[in-house]
Amino acid sequence: MRPSVRATVSALLLLSVLGCNAHDAPTHPEEACAVACAAKVSRCTESECARGCNLTLDRIIEREEAHVLTCVAQSKGACNDATWSTCATDIGPHADGGPPPPPPAPDDW
Repeated sequence: MRPSVRATVSALLLLSVLGCNAHDAPTHPEEACAVACAAKVSRCTESECARGCNLTLDRIIEREEAHVLTCVAQSKGACNDATWSTCATDIGPHADGGPPPPPPAPDDW
């Protein structure tokens, strides 16, 4: 086999192997969260991780995924929507409950 053909075959073989490995990697932030949840939060099932990551997608996009997963892992309750939403609101700028409500409207009678 000529060197140029051998190099081409080697390159194609390498690309096909890399392509197979790239297919297994999560491509969406929600999928990456579910994989991390399965590894970090052992008491949550795969479907609970997927649902929780879907529920807290805004925090994942804000790069708060690690904080949410740590909170879910440390919580004592079930791995349900209430736990995920509580953990999603108890972090970052949302931890204090947000700004105070506006004052009541004046009466214009």
